[in-house]
Parts: sequence; C-alpha cells; structure tokens
Amino acid sequence: MKSVLISILITIATCGFSQTITPETSINFKKLEWLIGTWNRTNVKPGKSSNERWEKTNKFELRGIGVAMQGKDTTFVEKITILIRDNNIYYVADVPENEKPVFFKLIEISDTGFVCENPEHDFPKKISYSLKGTDLKAQISGDGKSIDYLFKKQ
Repeated sequence: MKSVLISILITIATCGFSQTITPETSINFKKLEWLIGTWNRTNVKPGKSSNERWEKTNKFELRGIGVAMQGKDTTFVEKITILIRDNNIYYVADVPENEKPVFFKLIEISDTGFVCENPEHDFPKKISYSLKGTDLKAQISGDGKSIDYLFKKQ
C-alpha cells in the first residue's frame, strides 16, 4: 500500500512539472530561430557599441543577452529569454531597473517577425522584432512613445 501511494504521488508530481504544448505553439516557437546569432546595433552614437546575442538553450527556450558599451566599459546588460510557458510564448526581459524579470506575451508572429506585449508594465508595453534580410529592427513602445533599435547580423 505504501509503495502504491508513493507511486501515485510521484506520478502527480511529475505531471505537475510537464507542460502540454500544442503543435501550433511548437511551430510558432520554431519560427523564432532566425533570431539565433549575434546582432550588432547600427544606430548608436559615436564611441558606443551595442549588440544582442541569441542562442537556443533547449527546444522550448531561446536565451539572449543585450550589451551596451562605451569604449571598453559596459554601460548596460539585459538578459533576455523567449520561452514557452503554459502553452504560450513569452519574451522575458531581465534588466537592472526592474525588481524581477518582466514577461511579455507573444501576440503576433510571422516567419520574419513577432510582437509581444504586457499592457500592465510601465514601459515598454510592447516589444516587436522584424527581419529584412540581415537587418533587424527591434522596437519598444507604449503610452505614445517608441524607441527603435536597428541591428545587422554578424
């Protein structure tokens, strides 16, 4: 009886940690793989540089890091993750200004871009990426303002 109870508890615990992912979510996540690699920002002020580097850490997660430099000094670091949780895709930004990572839910996707949003966040409320050849435009926006980040794939 004791071994049956332990088996049931293990099964319940294991089911609680697995997630069901629909084929549509899996296909949409795969559409994001064009992002993998290093992207050098092209619209920075003289003496500054910036880039984003993305890698696939497993079949349900892309992990990135954004770094801004002034000369040889690092001025900003952002940890970025795109992941599947509860059968939804999220862009997760972890920046020093926020107490904890901020989740932006994917609301649009194509083979060359995506849009994520979190209307509850102060700024940005929306993050979009669009690809044209080897050029990438990332835009953050909300409350009537927006900032464009232009990149070229290394």
